[in-house]
Amino acid sequence: MWPALIAKAKGGGVDVIQTYVFWNLHELQPGQYDFSGRYDLVKFMKEIQAQGLYACLRIGPYIESEWTYGGFPFWLHDVPGIVYRTDNEPFKYYMQNFTAKIVNLMKSEGLYASQGGPIILSQIENEYQNIEAAFHEKGAAYVRWAAKMAVDLGTGVPWIMCKQTDAPDPVINTCNGMRCGETFGGPNSPNKPSMWTENWTSFYQVYGGEPYIRSAQDIAFHVALFIAKRGSYINYYMYHGGTNFGRTASAYVITSYYDQAPLDEYGLLRQPKWGHPKELHAAIKNCSTPLLEGVQTNFSIGQFQQAYVFEEGSGGCVAFLVNNDSTNNATLQFRNNSFELLPKSISILPDCQNIIFNTAKVNTQPNERIMTPSKMFDAVDSWEEFRDVIPNFLDTSLQANSLLEHMNTTKDGSDYLWYTLSFQPNSSCTEPVLHIESQGHVVHSYINNKFVEAGHGSHNIKGFTMDIPVDLIDGMNNVSILSVMVGLPDSGPFLESRFAGLTKVEIECNETELYDFTNYTWGYQVGLLGEKLQVYKEENLDEVEWSGEIDHSANQSLTWYKTVFDAPTGDDPIALNLSTMGKGEVWVNGQSIGRYWVSFHTSEGVPSQTLYHVPRAFLKPSGNLLIVLEELNGDPLHISLHTISVADFDSQTPYNHLPR
Repeated sequence: MWPALIAKAKGGGVDVIQTYVFWNLHELQPGQYDFSGRYDLVKFMKEIQAQGLYACLRIGPYIESEWTYGGFPFWLHDVPGIVYRTDNEPFKYYMQNFTAKIVNLMKSEGLYASQGGPIILSQIENEYQNIEAAFHEKGAAYVRWAAKMAVDLGTGVPWIMCKQTDAPDPVINTCNGMRCGETFGGPNSPNKPSMWTENWTSFYQVYGGEPYIRSAQDIAFHVALFIAKRGSYINYYMYHGGTNFGRTASAYVITSYYDQAPLDEYGLLRQPKWGHPKELHAAIKNCSTPLLEGVQTNFSIGQFQQAYVFEEGSGGCVAFLVNNDSTNNATLQFRNNSFELLPKSISILPDCQNIIFNTAKVNTQPNERIMTPSKMFDAVDSWEEFRDVIPNFLDTSLQANSLLEHMNTTKDGSDYLWYTLSFQPNSSCTEPVLHIESQGHVVHSYINNKFVEAGHGSHNIKGFTMDIPVDLIDGMNNVSILSVMVGLPDSGPFLESRFAGLTKVEIECNETELYDFTNYTWGYQVGLLGEKLQVYKEENLDEVEWSGEIDHSANQSLTWYKTVFDAPTGDDPIALNLSTMGKGEVWVNGQSIGRYWVSFHTSEGVPSQTLYHVPRAFLKPSGNLLIVLEELNGDPLHISLHTISVADFDSQTPYNHLPR
């Protein structure tokens, strides 16, 4: 997908492609690197160069970005004495190793601009000032160390630190946000340019949350204002967000990422968010000489109006006329001419006389997404199922006399951790209630291998409690509790010390008798059996017995479903509609297309995401293997496959190409 996406960005008037580098993808274990296939960073940089664009490489290597664990590989957690992102020798050792690895890889391929390559900027760290105070004097020391370490790598191009007002010289401090023309205090030295590394075109979305809609007019207003205030670099975060495939999304973040960007999740144009900024980019480039070489002045031209003017000695002139009144048009005088400005808008005058662009006047025709059904998976005999095994205490090999922390136990090898115990209640135990407290994301509870109830927290509510009436048998009872993480945390200080998983488990009988299992002997199993056997891969299907009698009744849970399908004809993007499923993960031909959580509704009573992108690169013409892991009781018989296109509102003729 890279060439087409880069071409569409270039077609929108973009000059620079900015990307993070994902440490946890590239260094799976200390010193073991992977830059193959989708992780081929060199190939990505060379594709940018081949299309005549520049690159900004945000190495981090902490990146946040709603990416699981902020991009850190989980093996860092087990380095003795480590504290992330501070003046800590173990952390600095591994951070420097990875940063140097990336820089040297880029150098070896001649990819820095100082070598004739496309990379004009590199970033070290990421929004560190948000947490710097938590580390006291060690925070400031770490900033100085990180800046010097990066600069000493000798890239020949500038380094940046975003949202870091104390970025040491020569590292450039930059702004992130939606209104940097209003909020940015500017560079911390007169010899540094004013740069905006993240102009949020929307916002990330979490399960249970609504999409954030930001208008093309608002984006254009703040870009024009930043340029008017001597801004020299603006990056759209995101211009294309794409898909959090596999388990890469951070805690509670949905699989689709910044679908409201100028290029949507599928790489299709979202209008007018693509076309309106394109016109703005052209207008700004039309004024490049006075912007670069002219002297700037600014002055009031009304109660809520301002003029920013750049003039050259040779006569070149450009003006930005700003109307900050969000409700009323403004009629104003500028250089003996009368101009009318729309509410909350900026007009650009490349000769200080004639308006060629106004941020609130949109000429681009809006479009909408068209979903065309391609296949219904409604034939009962086309599906087979495998019910995962509910482990009991005697099945476990890992045991402890306490409730273990979830992430440290799974090492991010799985979302799932089983907590199991066996106990025999007194004969007097009646009306038992299972009480669970969790700092994880989801809990599925089982008594004697029978599903009892599921519960979950949310992005804003970190812990949750469950009180569940249960049925116990005379004799020994097996309690199996599945703790689930929907992504690891990605932000904040002391990421290495976070706690997740169960914190208290009790059974109360007739409100007088209490069994406290907090310090009981527990048995643990990391992951599900189907995960361990990798039954989502075609070569492993025979590792388990699949049944042709599928059952998605209310008591069904932890079920793997499989079927096959042919790829739709054409080249339109493809998506699975999972609106009748509950929660789980989907694989196509062994490739995970991500987690789904359709049963988690927004305040409006609808799922946060129902369509899940299946890249055509994952598909064969026929016989594609679809595997669905359903944690709850979703109905696979109403899954459907769609092709995705866009059409102008007044046309309804689908397209997925650049406008002519």
